[in-house]
Amino acid sequence: MSARYQIFHDTHYRYDSPVSLAQQLAHLWPRACAWQRCSERQLLISPEPTSRRDEQDVFGNPLTRLAFERPHDELQVNAQLSVEVLDRPPLDFALSEAWDAARSRLSYSGGPLSPQVLEACRYRFESPYVHLKQSFVEFSASCFPPGRPLLLGVQALMEKIFSEFTFDAEATQVATPLVEVLERRRGVCQDFAHLMLACLRSRGLAARYISGYLLTQPPPGQPRLIGADASHAWVSVFCPVLGWVDFDPTNNVQPALEHITLAWGRDFSDVSPLRGVILGGGSHDPDVRVTVMPLA
Repeated sequence: MSARYQIFHDTHYRYDSPVSLAQQLAHLWPRACAWQRCSERQLLISPEPTSRRDEQDVFGNPLTRLAFERPHDELQVNAQLSVEVLDRPPLDFALSEAWDAARSRLSYSGGPLSPQVLEACRYRFESPYVHLKQSFVEFSASCFPPGRPLLLGVQALMEKIFSEFTFDAEATQVATPLVEVLERRRGVCQDFAHLMLACLRSRGLAARYISGYLLTQPPPGQPRLIGADASHAWVSVFCPVLGWVDFDPTNNVQPALEHITLAWGRDFSDVSPLRGVILGGGSHDPDVRVTVMPLA
């Protein structure tokens, strides 16, 4: 089984005063994965950048570097994509090894580590938005009794976050500390993904932040609204036996045909769709519109 989508990700900055110089980094190309293919992609930019370079970042994600060396009072970056998402094989979580044994595999013991384990170890530690604290160990304690299969414990943690937290778009900002999210029990998909990462990494497990898109369903009988979708975030956990396995704590599901993977990193700061440094501009907020259209 597979699903095909056309995706529009439109970002529009209007500046209070002209920007004389700007450098921007864009994570707007879907990453090549075993479970998805990008057949068409186009990036429309206004004003025309002085220079553009397409490359990969340190995590292997497609990255576009843009430079603007002429004054401008607005910036539009529109990505148009055609993506096919493939069905992922089902997994028996009970077959994953015990979570504490998996943690031991990720710890240095004097012997050689496989390339897969070495790659996973970069996602065990603190990052700008994910700190390691005892409070996260305590919050997830009921999910990880000794000897429990790793993926059953991760599934229990996903269900716990889904049942105990409320989605509230007004409750947090990008820089809201995770300890505050934990106390208030409110946030958005980015907060829930960061919280789940903090709980897993605080236990010595490897987990990475996934940025992407989610197909949302309009009310019955209503047409799909252009620009009504949004960027989404979820988590991928390294299981030494089964590899990387994705979990979506915002919706309490395993990502499947309705999840489109864009990029992954340690947290949101590594895979922000568009970020940069500007000279001038005054105060400004981006107008971001995302549309995910299923194709026949």
